[in-house]
Amino acid sequence: MATVTARELDTTALEGQVRGQLIAPDDPGYDEARQVYNAMIDKRPALIVRAADVADVIAVVNFARETGAPLAIRCGMHNPAGFSVVDDGIVLDLSPMKGIRVDPAEQLATVQGGCTWGDVDHATHAFGLATVGGVLSTTGMGLALGGGIGYLTRQYGLSVDNIVSADVVLADGSFVTANESENSDLFWAIRGGGGNFGVVTSLTFRLHPVDTVIWGPMLWPLDRAAEVMRAYDGWIGGAPEHFNGFLAFLTVPPGPPFPEELHMQKMCGIVWFCTGTQEVADELLAPARASEPVLDLVHAAPYPMVQSAFDALYPPGHQQYWRADFVDELSDEAIAAHVEHGSQLPTPQASMHLYPIDGAVHKVGSGDTAFAYRDSRWAEVIFAVDPDPAAVEGMKSWVVDYWEATHPYSAGGAYINFMMDEGQDRVQASYRDNYERLAEVKKKYDPGNLFRVNQNIRPAD
Repeated sequence: MATVTARELDTTALEGQVRGQLIAPDDPGYDEARQVYNAMIDKRPALIVRAADVADVIAVVNFARETGAPLAIRCGMHNPAGFSVVDDGIVLDLSPMKGIRVDPAEQLATVQGGCTWGDVDHATHAFGLATVGGVLSTTGMGLALGGGIGYLTRQYGLSVDNIVSADVVLADGSFVTANESENSDLFWAIRGGGGNFGVVTSLTFRLHPVDTVIWGPMLWPLDRAAEVMRAYDGWIGGAPEHFNGFLAFLTVPPGPPFPEELHMQKMCGIVWFCTGTQEVADELLAPARASEPVLDLVHAAPYPMVQSAFDALYPPGHQQYWRADFVDELSDEAIAAHVEHGSQLPTPQASMHLYPIDGAVHKVGSGDTAFAYRDSRWAEVIFAVDPDPAAVEGMKSWVVDYWEATHPYSAGGAYINFMMDEGQDRVQASYRDNYERLAEVKKKYDPGNLFRVNQNIRPAD
């Protein structure tokens, strides 16, 4: 069916079927409503629907299928590739659907698709509980469908490892529940396969006792970066699962809590995290402290505060460009490439992060969920961010050069939540041997590839 344009989509039939807000190109607020987190993405949908409930979701899915309009699903709109908006199609915005029910006795939380991780952390923290999310509280539930990597990952696995059930609206408009006993093939696929199989209207997560944690950065000068990276490999590799920390090349922000003499300096850092006591954390941090970092801001903090600590540094509306890889080891050659390019951050918000994905992640088989890289040790992301559109070309050049220098030392694929729109070969590489099975599940549940505005898994032939 031919694609409609923004001026050709007749929404009359839909208007009487939804309770949520419909926003067309001529409506007030359209330009604001079509914006996404990455300001580099500038697309003009024919219609934006802010769904009030599951009935709205079903109506929009049916309408998109019947009209042939491209359909983009929006949760927290953080996706760097801009898949939460589409030209000349429909944006189904789940953000009004923010219901959360916490069952503290069973240690479960059922979360609607419009929630952010900040919403989840707020609701669960009241009971001294949490589940595995990312490292920004403004990120949406879509993160969980791609894997879900965060501070709790070494101890409690990926977000997908903590999903016990999902409610899904399929391409034919039907509503199903997916778990280990119902639609188990769909349940397998959505845990890492992204939004390829339907609109996930709610997820039920397993919760864990998490309250006050030990968290914060240590910083070292760039001339010690190679030394720190080699040491970091051992500090994390031999650590218990309740201890974590991601490594970064960064520019020190020009404000508190950072001392003025470090403002705007490019440095190497590790952001530490521990769910143990202060005494346990101090013992685990002793080797890093013995290396004499120039700054040590590790301290006790409530978990929701930790989750939102970087929100202000990365607000919506900035230009962003990303590349990523999974990494099995940090060889001397890889470290040298990191130091060379990580020392040349093009903007104050540019960075490279290495997130550990060992510990509990390695206890799940590569075929047990769609997330295939269960034997890798890190998820690497290289990204440049700046409010000025004039900085984009320099940002892209640095990110691509850095990625091309380090990719030969990678495991081959990447965490799909960190990827731009990089083509089908890259998607397949990121699912390894799970791709063929995913394509078969896609053929069963979405044979017409309605849900294609994503890191797309095409239906099997």
